[in-house]
Amino acid sequence: MRMSNPSTLWAVEFSSVKLDHGVGKTTLIQKASEVLKSSGVPVDGFYTEEVRQGGRRIGFDVVTLSGTRGPLSRVGLDPPPGKRECRVGQYVVDVTSFEQFALPVLKTAGSSGSPGQRVCVIDEIGKMELFSQPFIQAVRQTLSTPGTIILGTIPVPKGKPLALVEEIRNRSDVKVFNVTKENRNHLLPDIVTSVQSSRR
Repeated sequence: MRMSNPSTLWAVEFSSVKLDHGVGKTTLIQKASEVLKSSGVPVDGFYTEEVRQGGRRIGFDVVTLSGTRGPLSRVGLDPPPGKRECRVGQYVVDVTSFEQFALPVLKTAGSSGSPGQRVCVIDEIGKMELFSQPFIQAVRQTLSTPGTIILGTIPVPKGKPLALVEEIRNRSDVKVFNVTKENRNHLLPDIVTSVQSSRR
């Protein structure tokens, strides 16, 4: 059942193959968050960031907009005793750590007492994050909260479809910006303007 006053989501669709290290969708999301905050828009959420050691990428961290950080995945990480290994390529996902940082942010956004006022950043909704069932439920809850504005990132379709990603992409209240190497530097004003106009 659709809500009569649904949330609005501006999804930044990206292909990780096309984007150079350090100048991709996360940089775009960070810049958009900074511009929105500086214009007085309350913004909360999280983004994912590469972790490098000796010039080599060894994993990813989840970083909240309030500055807390924890591991999302690492190369060669052993899963906790008794838990199944959640792996994407060479990276083993630390689901417990991810949930510890991401879920409180989504819970706050999903229960906001001021509809339309808060922007929730979710970077990203991808394979690693989708190992967490509570995360999937929290994203759906946030999407069903009337007036909530979500600025999120989703991967372009490649291989087996990711159910939640396709669900988001096909929503009538979602506007998708496709980020490429060529247009990524020009999308910032469009994204910021779209988010700001949806709050009015």
